Amino acid sequence: MPSTSGRVLVVDDNKVIRQLIRVNLELEGFEVVTAADGAECLEVVHQVRPDLITLDVVMPRLDGLRAAGRLRSDPRTAHIPLLIVSACTQHEVESGLDVGVDAFLAKPFDPQELVRLVRGLVADPLARVRGPGDAEAAAGHAGS
Repeated sequence: MPSTSGRVLVVDDNKVIRQLIRVNLELEGFEVVTAADGAECLEVVHQVRPDLITLDVVMPRLDGLRAAGRLRSDPRTAHIPLLIVSACTQHEVESGLDVGVDAFLAKPFDPQELVRLVRGLVADPLARVRGPGDAEAAAGHAGS
């Protein structure tokens, strides 16, 4: 099934970043839908029904961490893997883990690492693939 690897909802207020993520994932066979912020993400997620959502942290109207919390608290979206693609502080990583974010990718990101994380999370959402530098926090969270 190389033609379609899954559907990804890409959420970022920066149009250039949205397009960069879209192009890299589409080249790997993913179907990509985009949203400009967390509020738009919550508006379209039920129609899109993605296999994974990428979220920036700092966005207008509704930031990525608050959007992640709302997605996790809704039984219809609680199972969707969440990948934060942002220049995260350690505090934001910890807050993300607290609300149930599955993985983190720091901006600027390596497109190959983006594809690797997305593939891993779509293939096995329970694998909870983590970004570099948060293994200790992830280990403490994985058992809960």
